[in-house]
Amino acid sequence: MRNAIIAGSGVYVPERIVPNQYFNDLLGEDVDTWLRDNLTIVERHWCAENESTVDLCEKAANIALAGSNSSPSEIDLIIVATDTPEYISPSTASVLQYRIGASKAGTFDINTACAGFVTALNTASYFIKASNQYKKVLVVGAYAMSKYLDLYDKKTVTLFADGAGAVVLEAKDSENEGFLYGKMFSDGQYHDWMGIYAGGTKQPLSQEVLNNKDHLLKFVRKFPKEINAQTWSRMINEACSELGITPNDVNSYIFTQININSIWETLDILGVDRERTHTVMSKCGYTGSACIPMAFDDAIIKGKIKKGDLVMFVGSGGGLAFALSAFRV
Repeated sequence: MRNAIIAGSGVYVPERIVPNQYFNDLLGEDVDTWLRDNLTIVERHWCAENESTVDLCEKAANIALAGSNSSPSEIDLIIVATDTPEYISPSTASVLQYRIGASKAGTFDINTACAGFVTALNTASYFIKASNQYKKVLVVGAYAMSKYLDLYDKKTVTLFADGAGAVVLEAKDSENEGFLYGKMFSDGQYHDWMGIYAGGTKQPLSQEVLNNKDHLLKFVRKFPKEINAQTWSRMINEACSELGITPNDVNSYIFTQININSIWETLDILGVDRERTHTVMSKCGYTGSACIPMAFDDAIIKGKIKKGDLVMFVGSGGGLAFALSAFRV
């Protein structure tokens, strides 16, 4: 059976490290204690002034290509998941295609906010399973949210960070390795609760918009704190039912990395040991659509995910958008 396997992965974060103390000094209060105690965040990486989303994509992609023993000329499709694109138009993926020399690859971007990488992972897998013309697909999750932060908005500036994670999916005849299940879900009633609400056709950029900082990331309303844990656990149980397994048959869960308490609560609901997940937010902050491939790659490097493991990627982001993907790696 033709399937999509993860042939290699790669991660890149900007060189600039921003510790919690930076915000203590900037905001004139102790935010470090709360960040450590509640989110485990100690530091994060921000882009340099002349560094943009496609720069992050390019470096992560090249590492993933090398790790999968793939040349750019072998890539048939590039999907970039981001809500901090290089431009409104054209796609970031088209810029990346040119940068890495993947001259025969088709390209498109996906924006389901921080659920984007898992959405792209599912989409790429379906392309490979459906058509023989797609033998290798490059999937990148990238985030340069520091470009959209109000430095004096404590609710956002201390959390969000930059980075990119990439995987190369490869076609292989296998029933027991690779993509097993994918599911997406949205709860659109929350679409206007958090996001970047200017710069598109609804509210084009103007001097008034810039003066009011309406082009920057905003938390408009506070989400119900239980929504991630409840939705993630429900989707995981649905996936397990479809696959004929239990949550404890999954070797590793890689979640969106915005709130450690939501991750613990989800695993507790499922009755799964907390050791079956891996996080990178302590050193990387919250990197949106990049955080899941970043945590996955780090877990492989540290030996927490091994060949043959069953891994579930579970993402959520503004919209609200949710996505789950199950792989035998």
